[in-house]
Amino acid sequence: MKFRNNFSVRGKHLFLVVVALAFTVLVLWAWEENPFLNSSQSVQAWYRTTYAGFIVGSTNSSVLRNTVKEYAEKIYSNSSTKEETVKDDANSEITSTDSTSTIISNRSKSNQNTCSYGNGGWVLDNSRPLYYSGFGCKQWLSAMWACRLTDRTDFSYEGYRWVPKDCDLPAFKRSAFLQRMRDKTIAFIGDSLGRQQFQSLMCMATSGEESPDVQNVGKEFGLVKAKGAIRPDGWAYRFSNTNTTILYYWSSSLSDLLPLNMSEPATDVAMHLDRPPAFLRKFLHLFDVLVLNTGHHWNRGKIKQNRWIMYKDGVRSELGNLKEVGIAKNFKVHSIVKWLDSQLPSHPRLKAFFRTMSPRHFSNGDWNNGGNCYNTIPLSKGSKVERNGSSDPVVENAVRGTQVKMLDITALSDIRDEAHKSNYSIKGSSSGSDCLHWCLPGIPDTWNEILFAQI
Repeated sequence: MKFRNNFSVRGKHLFLVVVALAFTVLVLWAWEENPFLNSSQSVQAWYRTTYAGFIVGSTNSSVLRNTVKEYAEKIYSNSSTKEETVKDDANSEITSTDSTSTIISNRSKSNQNTCSYGNGGWVLDNSRPLYYSGFGCKQWLSAMWACRLTDRTDFSYEGYRWVPKDCDLPAFKRSAFLQRMRDKTIAFIGDSLGRQQFQSLMCMATSGEESPDVQNVGKEFGLVKAKGAIRPDGWAYRFSNTNTTILYYWSSSLSDLLPLNMSEPATDVAMHLDRPPAFLRKFLHLFDVLVLNTGHHWNRGKIKQNRWIMYKDGVRSELGNLKEVGIAKNFKVHSIVKWLDSQLPSHPRLKAFFRTMSPRHFSNGDWNNGGNCYNTIPLSKGSKVERNGSSDPVVENAVRGTQVKMLDITALSDIRDEAHKSNYSIKGSSSGSDCLHWCLPGIPDTWNEILFAQI
């Protein structure tokens, strides 16, 4: 009995020793595998406060310190691929892990509907332009906007990428766009800046290459050149492989325009501020994505030149508040957004956008009295945009509370004054500076990247 009691006591002691040894080994193994266990909370806190594009993958302490420093000094960072490699100050590489990429991807998807794409910064990207050559896309790109064909010699404006602050902006992919728009129609309706966005998208969707797959279907929408006209009222092209249609219709005021005397060539035109263009009313049911814009034709000179007479409720407007051009424009934008919002329940597949105004950059005068935009230095006005709200409050206020989305491009374009067509021309002579329209490839490509991210 005594022997058995001693054995029992020894067995208990041995068991406790084994447990203690196992616990010690476990602690030492955990420490060796993750020596930063004691600082993990501060790293996690830092990660939560950095911008979404930062990628964590290394556990080397010097790499972490250098990376924090580097990304604190940068504007913003962005990642749209599964694996991306960045370099810290010590030139050591940090490669994203699959789990980190999944987190970023999921966060990006969750923020697509809430992201403020208009806040962010321009960063140098030597791979730009990505989508088409400045010497190509002659079938869809107006020669006057193809600045590579002009006497301009500085093209540094092409080499910058827009990076939103709070979300990812993936690069536009032609194949992904066409698949997403399979059996669908995207329509741009607006002024010549809308035409630039349309031409940009045609070049991006074709890579600037002519193809028998792309067919002119303008006749289906009545977009044919009238006798004596300089150009048709718009264009429409269909990619037969995916049945994707991209069209543009000219409507600089987004108003319904009706000649007051059809028999008189120089008749005044009723400008119905409370009605959308007849083209939009007629073909709305065919559109899956719609982008509206207006703005630069709302001045007394253009209204007088076009012989527009403002109408409201079917009668000539004598209301003082509609005689003021700026207030009339405000009324028009709110009116068409309200109308479009009322139509969306009957068109559940339609995604409607109102693009904010593209900025002008005339200095020392205006377009008709010697104004110019000679600057060719990128980002001389700064590289970042951080705003609470849009730089186009008219559009922002109009879409608020509706299902119409705002395509907010004003502020990010405003700091790119060097990217206008300016006074460059193909023949080497110019009648003045164009500080309204953009060189292509150029800023409108970014508008389409943001549009693509939202559709």
